[in-house]
Parts: sequence; C-alpha cells; structure tokens
Amino acid sequence: MPKLVVFCLDALCSQDIAYLKTLPNLGWVVQNGSYVLHAEPIYPSLTYPCHVSILTGNYVDRHGIPHNEIVKAGQPNQPWYNQRSDILCPTLLDVAKSQGFSTCSISWPVTGGADFDLNMPMIVPINYTGNQPIQFLEGNATDELLERYYEPYAHFLIGEDRNLDQFTMALALDIIRDYQQPDVMLIKMCDLDSVRHVNGISHPAVMEQLKKHDLQFGQIINQIKNFGSFDETNFVILGDHGQSDITQAINMNVLLKEAGFMQVDDDGKLIDFEAYAHSASLSAWIELKDPSDTTTKENIARFLFSLLENEDYGIGHLYTKEQALEQFHLAGPFDFIIEGERPISFNSTLQTNSVFGAPEYSGYASLKASHGGLPYKDETTTFIACGPNVRKGVAVDRLSIVDEAPTLAAFLGLNLNDISGKPIQDFIL
Repeated sequence: MPKLVVFCLDALCSQDIAYLKTLPNLGWVVQNGSYVLHAEPIYPSLTYPCHVSILTGNYVDRHGIPHNEIVKAGQPNQPWYNQRSDILCPTLLDVAKSQGFSTCSISWPVTGGADFDLNMPMIVPINYTGNQPIQFLEGNATDELLERYYEPYAHFLIGEDRNLDQFTMALALDIIRDYQQPDVMLIKMCDLDSVRHVNGISHPAVMEQLKKHDLQFGQIINQIKNFGSFDETNFVILGDHGQSDITQAINMNVLLKEAGFMQVDDDGKLIDFEAYAHSASLSAWIELKDPSDTTTKENIARFLFSLLENEDYGIGHLYTKEQALEQFHLAGPFDFIIEGERPISFNSTLQTNSVFGAPEYSGYASLKASHGGLPYKDETTTFIACGPNVRKGVAVDRLSIVDEAPTLAAFLGLNLNDISGKPIQDFIL
C-alpha cells in the first residue's frame, strides 16, 4: 500500500526552490522528484483558508473558511476557525480513512475534533502564553495522543519561549516510531512564516530557518527508514502561500471614520457603522451594516472608487462581493474588497487617528512582510513531490493549490470527486 508524508512549510516561496536544491534533505526531494514553480494560493492568501484548500481541493465558496479569524465588526481578536466541522466538504484524510488508510495530522489548521486516526490540531490560540494549553486540545485532539505525548512535550507549548514547531517535530518522530508510520501523515511547520513576517522575505534569517527545516525533514526521513516503509512513501514538500515585502500600511477604518461611515467614542471604540473594514493583511474587506440600503451602498462605492483614483493611497484593486465570487470563488462577510497596486498592509484598528503607518498594536499591518493578497500577485508558493508514485524530472510552471489535494489522492490511488481542483497528471505514475 502506498504511503504519503506531507511536510508543509508555512510561507515557503517559489524563490526558495534554488536554495532548497543545495540542502541535503529537502534538496533530495527536489532532485529526485517533480515540482510546481508557482503554486498560486487562493484568495485571500491567508493561512487557514489556504490549508483547507490544500486538503479539500476546493475554493472558499465550497469549503467555507474565508479567513483565519471569524471576523466581527468592532470586535478585534475574535476566535479563529479551528473546527473540522467548520469545513463544508470532505477532506483528503476523510476519504483516505474511508478507504482503509491510517491517517495522522499534526498541527494542521481547522482540524479540531476531526475524525482522523491520530490528530493533534493547530488550535492553541496564537497569543496564548498561559500554562494550560491542554484546555484547547482536550476534545479536539485524539485522546490517545494526549495521553501518550502531552506530558512529555507540553513544555514546548508553555510560556513566552513556546515553540509549536518543536512540539510538532517531537510528536511526528514519536508517532512514526510508535505507530510504524501511519499511511497518510500531515506535518505542518510554522516558523518560516514567522521569520519572514518579522524580517522580510529574503532576509538571511530565512535561509537559516530553511536549514532548520531541512534538518527536521532529515529526521523524519531517518525515522521512516528505521521504523516505517521508506520505499513505499511518497514525500511532498509544500507551502500554503508566499509572502511579499510590505511597502506601506493603511489604517482603513480611519479613512471610513473620517468619511462619516463610522462613529466611535473618545476611546476609539466602535459605536455604530455603515461601513467597516476587516484586515486580510494585504487586502481589506469592507462590510456594510445594511447591504440592502442601496443609497448608502452607492455612497460607499463612490468613496472607495475615489481612493482608487488617488495615487497617495496606492490602491489598485476594488471588487464587489459578486465580482469576488465570480473571479476568485470567494464568499464571506464583506461587500467590497480593496487591495494595493503594490503590497500594502491594511489595518482595522480604531486606536489611532493616523491614516498611514503601523502603530505598535496594529496586528497584520505592523509586519515587514505578509500575505493575504491576490493569488497571482503574492510571491507564490511551491509544491514538490518524490516517491514511488511520482514521476521524476517534471517541472510545471503554474497552477492553483486546489490542484494539490487531488494530486495527493492520486499518489495513494484514490479519487476526490466533485471538487474544484484537478490532479497534476504529469506528476503521477
């Protein structure tokens, strides 16, 4: 029976392929397999929606996860999508399990409570620094994994120096040993994304992080050689999105407030609104309180068009809700989407009166590099595969990440039916 290991590096970019080729372990996959140079994310190119598309082969309008956060006007720091039940369609692991494959997912987003054989979801809130992360895992992770591995490795999830990647790797290596390598394994790593956010997409720290991921992947290979079925395993290295260096930050709700579409109190707390902006980092969603109020909707549309025409703002794209659905298969709690002509980070804070700049508390807008923009404009990601069911030496220039799930399924001899993506036939033996 064929096996599959997916090693996901959050924010792996197409520009990294040349460097990956020089590394002993990740380079082995490139040299002995095939790859996609430009794997385009979905819109918006945020982590959680992209991970769901990778796993389902569908766009947002069919899988139902439009953003990392469950956004709500005037209420920042809302919960993130994290439950498998939030996804509206089958996943690759659901189908694999139904066909007799053993399934394992470690630190993959939006898998809380999933009916996989072994599941440790990415579910502890990103800003949590307390000493009881188990409260978020109980009822969402597989009981057997919590009983077996939580206590030995809980220190990786606790305190200011917590590191999810260390927790992920500890579990991955033990699971390969203790369960003789589950047939289908998803292993998701976060640190490359963090390094790029903080330093920029081409900073020397990025190369150092890729070296760390190379060592981690080498450990996985060795563990499979010792305890698993190396010759039957198809290895896949992929990213969920790329990143772009930010050229400017705009506090979009300040503009809406100044235009009279929003009312706030003296502390900047939202009182009422006709239009509110949600940040998707390199794009912004404009939500109308009453979309049926055609007069107000037309006034807001004219205002947004005026921003588009003003070169000071650098906004190059404006879409209606209907256009977003038609062009990008994107549905969500918005009525308009705006995006910069160049990489502009949009903030939703009301705790400032400045239109431009990124205050310390500005979340997405305070980063040096980010994502969340149009699929073809972000520095794209990549998809690299090698193994007994993968053709060697094929290079595909460009496709969508929705094509990855059916390709992964094909490596296992499975079909995913009624999805948006198509398998990369040139990759499949």
